[in-house]
Amino acid sequence: MNTALVIGGTRFIGRHLVTDLLDNGYDVTIFNRGNHDNPFADADGVSHFEGDRTDDGALEAARDEVDPNIVIDCVAYKPREVRAATEIFADVDGYVYISSGSAYGNEVIPKRENDTELCACTDEQATDDSHDSYGPRKAEGDRAIFEAAERGVNAMSVRPCIVYGPYDYTERLDFWIDRVNERDRLVVPGDGQNVWHRAYAEDVASALRIVAEEGDPGEAYNVGDERLVTMDEMLSLIADALDTDVELVHASDRELSTADLSTDDYILYRDYPHVLDTNKLAALGWESTPLDVAMERTVEEHLESDRDGSEYDPGRENEERVLGVLDTI
Repeated sequence: MNTALVIGGTRFIGRHLVTDLLDNGYDVTIFNRGNHDNPFADADGVSHFEGDRTDDGALEAARDEVDPNIVIDCVAYKPREVRAATEIFADVDGYVYISSGSAYGNEVIPKRENDTELCACTDEQATDDSHDSYGPRKAEGDRAIFEAAERGVNAMSVRPCIVYGPYDYTERLDFWIDRVNERDRLVVPGDGQNVWHRAYAEDVASALRIVAEEGDPGEAYNVGDERLVTMDEMLSLIADALDTDVELVHASDRELSTADLSTDDYILYRDYPHVLDTNKLAALGWESTPLDVAMERTVEEHLESDRDGSEYDPGRENEERVLGVLDTI
């Protein structure tokens, strides 16, 4: 029986990852501080090792107790953490670091692993916790993977684009699911044709396992839905999953400004397309879930949860004002 150590593992991507590993015959140990409910507390084949991810001694103790074949690191947010992990787990069959599509420093279409430049990362950014330094920190973590591979470590990186699916505590897609479910007319920023590549969480999980098993040391692998959709198409998928109809009303920055809003006030809106090339991952045998199936599962779990994405709400009164302006045009 193969053994896997998952650093993280109880909330979103990690939760899907543990399920995928179990379905593929692994004994799994989850390493975390135990600050969140463990959905696998009573599951066969899953153990828990309590420890702080930033404590190298705790990681060493987990390594010695578990003796994992593969290690998948869901919560390495600073380059130092990746460097430490690649030293601690230097002898495993595969160490996989979750990086991000945000690690790319150039806005090109598509972004390719071996061609597109990564973000630079200053010493200050490497130890920062802010959102602005997220991409640079992830990029520097990738460089730590490359350096480890040069030392003979079987270390690899997976770069997801923006992730959605069941148990998404960020509530980014929950915002739009709730609006489609509750409203007949939606204000949609821009012309509805903007593209922000997304990755279904179960597909990210399978990608992490496949890269751990089949990936080449020192390589990075993008992961995202095989078929990209515009914002309008995303909302149509949500409506189909809810078996409802909704009118999409497009609003430019000029029209949104009548209510002191802008396109940037809407979550999952991105002016310049963000597209990742996933052919390198597909060459390892990875496949993505059909979009309608992925959205049906996402919507079903959303309806069972209490998440509504309200933290992203630009305000109903503001949107009613925009709709009023658009109705007069």
